[in-house]
Amino acid sequence: MITSTRRVSPDKPEVRIAFSLDEPKELKDDELLLTSFPGLEQQLQPVVPCQSLRESVQVYRDHCKMATEFHQVKIEIAQLEDRKRELIAELVEDETASMEIARLEEEFRVLAEENHTLVTVHSERSQQLETLRVLSQKRPGSS
Repeated sequence: MITSTRRVSPDKPEVRIAFSLDEPKELKDDELLLTSFPGLEQQLQPVVPCQSLRESVQVYRDHCKMATEFHQVKIEIAQLEDRKRELIAELVEDETASMEIARLEEEFRVLAEENHTLVTVHSERSQQLETLRVLSQKRPGSS
């Protein structure tokens, strides 16, 4: 049983729509009037069946079932498209983060190399200073 409650306008009471695709072969008059698929193009809407022909009623019910399934598929597609947009946004975010990481790694490499050079120069200068101290102490008249 498929049921739906709709409010035509704010000042009107709600209208309840109910139909089943598995009921007996004959349709009730109110079922014929209430089955509508707003998401379906006008030319694809189910056409009211000829009540006297069982096949016509069955085709109508099949059509309603397919229209319902079509509506559900459209909803799923919309949800999947939303998820796709979310994943693309995450991917862009991840790519931006990866680029930032690569930039920081390169900056770290350059700074580590510069640090190594500075430590080497410091060590060399310390050695030179020590050598100069030793030489200045060996000279006569040095204090």
